[in-house]
Amino acid sequence: MKKLINRPEHVVVQALAGLAAAHPDHLRVRTGPRYVVRADAPAPGKVGLVSGGGSGHEPMHGGFVGMGMLDAACPGEVFTSPTPIQILAATKAVDGGAGVLYIVKNYTGDILNFRMAAELAKAENIDVEAVVIDDDVAVRDSLYTAGRRGVGTTVLAEKICGAAAEQRRSLREVAEVGRAVNASGRSMGMALSSCTVPAAGQPTFDLGPADMEIGVGIHGEPGRERLVTAPARDVVLMLATPIVADLPFRAGDKVLAFVNGMGGTPLIELYIIYHELGRFLLERGIQVTRNLIGPYITSLDMQGCSITLLKLDDELTSLWDAPVNTPGLRWGA
Repeated sequence: MKKLINRPEHVVVQALAGLAAAHPDHLRVRTGPRYVVRADAPAPGKVGLVSGGGSGHEPMHGGFVGMGMLDAACPGEVFTSPTPIQILAATKAVDGGAGVLYIVKNYTGDILNFRMAAELAKAENIDVEAVVIDDDVAVRDSLYTAGRRGVGTTVLAEKICGAAAEQRRSLREVAEVGRAVNASGRSMGMALSSCTVPAAGQPTFDLGPADMEIGVGIHGEPGRERLVTAPARDVVLMLATPIVADLPFRAGDKVLAFVNGMGGTPLIELYIIYHELGRFLLERGIQVTRNLIGPYITSLDMQGCSITLLKLDDELTSLWDAPVNTPGLRWGA
């Protein structure tokens, strides 16, 4: 294992220290329990947005803390859910009197711990709602989930719900926006290589030098099938066909197309994937009106990508376009 780290057991705490040192205008990192919080939190009268999950998916979630996205993020150890105590502390830190919305990826540990934190918060008279993201069309159940995994649509939901919260919409209204995003978003990913968890020191799964995994999860969970590595246009066909069929997306739809890098894939390859995805959608009469290309929900050093399509209407488009200012995503501010 070759990584730019000091000791495996210090990876998360030292990465968070670097995040805090690099972005003091956006966020603070708290310890005991550990969470990342907006520098100006809590905002009176504003719904607080809290998300989180295992570390190793940066910039998600801590890199999305700031104006127009999350108010707080709870980082667990690498690929490990945050604890209810972390989530409760973050909830209390961002509660401005309008309630707190949890955006939770559908992984068993995340669901259980956010649910427990919500119960603890409600016992302290904090109004909490949760939106669960389960957008991965690759498999119904996996090693980490009951039901579909939550993947790329999580980033889009955090941005769009963040814009709704900045408009001082009510907790119920922001939650409804989040559920609309989840209902209209679908994703699927693939891998050219495994990732290596620092504490393990070896690849999470074996993948031959000429092989690729279609439908892989962001923790290295197995996908639909293992095939010989194919050209980009064929990879897009394998990923986008089940995505489009699942909602389904139809001719005339306007979509946000998100091509995500898994951590070890250069942008030059992601743009090739985006080009092929545009051709695929054009042939089906589906119009790309917004896009996002880059490594936003990663899996440590995994080579690979994922595709997310979000069906847009005027409201979701407006919320996507609203200003955002975080370490990981920034425009209009």
